[in-house]
Amino acid sequence: MCADAVTKEDRTPTLIPPFQATAPWDVRDVVPLPGYRLAVRFIDGTAGIVDLSARVVSPKAGVFAQLRDPDAFAQVYIEYGAVTWPGEIDLAPDAMHDEIKAHGEWKIQ
Repeated sequence: MCADAVTKEDRTPTLIPPFQATAPWDVRDVVPLPGYRLAVRFIDGTAGIVDLSARVVSPKAGVFAQLRDPDAFAQVYIEYGAVTWPGEIDLAPDAMHDEIKAHGEWKIQ
C-alpha cells in the first residue's frame, strides 16, 4: 500500500477566535532601532524606548545572545501583545509598560 503525499499550502495560521489586544500593556507597535533598542507603543498610547544593549552584549545574555546579529534583532514582531523574536524570545509587556510609563525607557540589564 502506497501512502499519498499531502501538499500543504503556504498560509498564515489563523487564531480562532482572533486575538484582540485589550490590556493597556499590550504592545501595538514595535520598531527596531540602532544599538539594540526598540521604539514601542502600547494600546493605551504609552510609548517609549526599550534598551536591550547591556543584555545583548553581556556574557550572561542567555537566549538574548542570539540577537547580537543586527539582522536577527531586526526580526522583532508582536505576538499576543508581546514583543517577540523568532526562537521563542520575548519580553514581558506588563513590566515594559510599567517602566516606560514611569520613566519613558526600560533598560534591561
